[in-house]
Amino acid sequence: MTVGRHGFPSRTRWWRAARTKVRRSGVETARSWYAYGVTERGGDEQTGAGDDEPSRTSRPGRPAAGLGLLLGALGVVYGDIGTSPLYALKTVFTLDRNLTPDAPDVYGVISWVFWSIILIVSVKYVIFILRADNDGEGGVMALAALARRALLKVSERRAATVLALGALGAALFYGDSVITPAISVLSAVEGLEVISPAWQVVVLPASAVILTLLFAIQRWGTGRVGAVFGPIMLLWFTCLGVAGAAEVIRHPGVLAGLSPTYAALFVVEHPVIAFIAMGAVVLSITGAEALYADMGHFGRAPIRRAWFGVVFPALTLNYLGQGALILRSPESRNNPFFLLVPGWAQLPMVVLATVATVIASQSVISGAFSVSREAMRLGFLPHLRIRQTSHRQYGQIYAPGVNWGLFVAVLVVVFAFRSSTNLAAAYGVAVTGTFMITTTLFLVVARARWRWPTWRLVVFGVVFGSIELTFFTANLAKVTHGGWLTLLIAIILFTVLLTWRRGAELVTARRIEREGPLAEFIENLHATNIPWVPGTAVFPHPNKETTPLALRANVAHYHVRHEKIVIITGRTANVPHLPWDKRLTIDDLGDPNDGIIHIDALFGFQDPTDFPEVLRRAAAHPHARHVNLDLGQVSYFVSRITLRCTRQPGLAVWRKRLFIALAHNAASHTEFLHLPEERTIVLSAEVAV
Repeated sequence: MTVGRHGFPSRTRWWRAARTKVRRSGVETARSWYAYGVTERGGDEQTGAGDDEPSRTSRPGRPAAGLGLLLGALGVVYGDIGTSPLYALKTVFTLDRNLTPDAPDVYGVISWVFWSIILIVSVKYVIFILRADNDGEGGVMALAALARRALLKVSERRAATVLALGALGAALFYGDSVITPAISVLSAVEGLEVISPAWQVVVLPASAVILTLLFAIQRWGTGRVGAVFGPIMLLWFTCLGVAGAAEVIRHPGVLAGLSPTYAALFVVEHPVIAFIAMGAVVLSITGAEALYADMGHFGRAPIRRAWFGVVFPALTLNYLGQGALILRSPESRNNPFFLLVPGWAQLPMVVLATVATVIASQSVISGAFSVSREAMRLGFLPHLRIRQTSHRQYGQIYAPGVNWGLFVAVLVVVFAFRSSTNLAAAYGVAVTGTFMITTTLFLVVARARWRWPTWRLVVFGVVFGSIELTFFTANLAKVTHGGWLTLLIAIILFTVLLTWRRGAELVTARRIEREGPLAEFIENLHATNIPWVPGTAVFPHPNKETTPLALRANVAHYHVRHEKIVIITGRTANVPHLPWDKRLTIDDLGDPNDGIIHIDALFGFQDPTDFPEVLRRAAAHPHARHVNLDLGQVSYFVSRITLRCTRQPGLAVWRKRLFIALAHNAASHTEFLHLPEERTIVLSAEVAV
C-alpha cells in the first residue's frame, strides 16, 4: 500500500480501506461515529468520539467472593427467584381446577419444580451460562456480542443474525423487567388479605407507594442497595428454609417428590393437566436470566456461592414444605406460602415478604441497566446517561432514563391488572422466550469460540432446549389471558432497537461521505495556503481517519484555519482509574510542523471525561511540545447534524421519524465532556435519512 504525505495511505486505496472498515467494524464503530455528529450528544460510556468497547488490555479484575459481595449478590441478584415461592405453587394449583391436591399430583408438581430449578438454574445458568461473560458483563446482549465476535470471521450475515437475536432477547427481558416488580410487590402485599379481607382496599395504593420508593433509591447504586438488602435477603432465605423444614418434618413423605420419576408419571397420567401446569411451574425459575444479566455487578464467584450455599437449599425446603402443607390441608392451596407459617407469624411474614419482593424487583432493574449498556455498545440504543455507582466495580451502574421508564410502565401494569393472579397469566411468555434465545446464543459461542465437539452441543441443546420449548409452548396458552402484554412490550422495544441500529448505519454512511478522509483534507489545506488565525481549535471526533464536520465547516465558511488544530478521541477502559502518563497517545499525523495533532485519550470508568484537562496535560506532553499549544485562546468546535426525514429507501418513513425522535433525546455530549459553554461553538450540518 502506498503512503501519502502525512503517513496515510494514498487517497483512493485509503478511502476504500476506510469504507471497508466501516462495514466490517460492526455496529460499535458505526454508532460511535454517528453519536458525535448527529445530535452533538454522547453517552456517559464513551468519552469523546471513539469506540467505547472496553480495552482488552484493561480487563477488570475478578472480584473476590467475600462475605460483602456474597451478601450483595443475595440482595440484588437473587431477589426475583427468591420470592417465587410466594406465587409459584399457588398459581399451579389455582390455574386449573382439575389438578387435585393428592399425593401423585403434588409429588409430580414438586418434582417438576425441583428438577426445573436443578437443570435450568443450577446447571444451565450457574454452571454454564455464567462462563460466557463479555469483559465481565452478562446478559443476553453480552452473550450476543460474544457470538457475533466469534462469527464475524466466518460470516457477516450470521453475525448480524445472532446480534438481532440478542436484540430480541433484550426486548423480551425488558418485558420481564416490567412484569416482575408488579407481580412480586402485589403478591406480597396481598398477604394482608390472608390476615383480614378488610385489608384488600389498601393493596393497590400500598403497592404503588412501595414501587415508587424502590425506583427512587436506584440512584444510590447496586453496591449500596445490595449492602442494605443483602442481610434482609439472608433473613428471608433463612425464614423460607425454616418454615419449609418444619412442615417437611411433619410430613417427611413429601421428600419422595424429589425423584424425577414422579415428574414423568405426572405427564404420562395427566398429559393435558401437566401441560397447563407447566405454564405455572416456570414461575419457580423466573429470575434466572436476571441472575446472568447481573453478573457484571458482583462477578461470577459470589453469585455461584450464594446460589449453592444459601438460595438453592432454602428454595428446595420451602417448595417441599408447601407441598406437604397442601397434602395435609388441601384448602391451603389457595395461598400455601403464608399459611405455611403459624398465625402469630403471618403479619411479620407479610412485612418481610413485602420487603423481599421490593428487593426482588432489584434484580431485573439492575439487569435492565446492564442490558441497556450492552445495547448501547452494540449500537441498538442511542447514548443514554449512564452513571457509574462504584469506584471498583465497572458493572455497577445507574441509568436514570431506563429506571424511570420502567417505573412508569410498572405502575401502569399494576393498576391495569390489579392482582398478582391476573398478572400470573401475563408472566412466563417473555421469560421462556429469553431462555430459548440464551440457549441458542450459548450454543453459537460454545461452538465458534470454545470449539465444543458436536456431541456436547447436541446434548446441551436437546436437554435444555426441549425443557424450555415445553415451557414456552405451555405459556403460549396465556397469550389471550394477559401474555399479550409482555409480547407487546417486546415487539415495541425490538422495533426501537432495530430502528436505531439501522438508522445509525444509514446516517453513518452518509456522514462519512460528507466527512471525507482526513489525510486528503490536510493535503488540501497545505495546497491552498489558507490563512492562519491565532489560537487553538479543539474538535472531539470518533477517529483520526475522517475529518470532523465542524473542522470542515469552519474552513469552508470562514476560509481560515486556526494556528493549532487538535482532534481528540476518547475511550473508556474497564478499570476505575488510569494515571495521566498512560492516558494520552499523541500523533502529529505525519507532519510535526503544520500545527495539527490527534490525541487519543483513554479514561478509567471513574475518571471524569474532562477534555479541557486533556488539552492541558497534552500541552506538557513530550510529543506535543513542538506544537506549543496556546491554552489562553482555546475554542471547542462540536459537530451537530440535523436529521431530515425523506422518502429515500433504506427505512420506512415512520421508523425514520422514530429514529430522529430517539436521536433528539440522547444524552448531552458537551456537558459530559466538560466543555466550557462560553468557548464552545456548535456547527450544524443537515443529513437526509
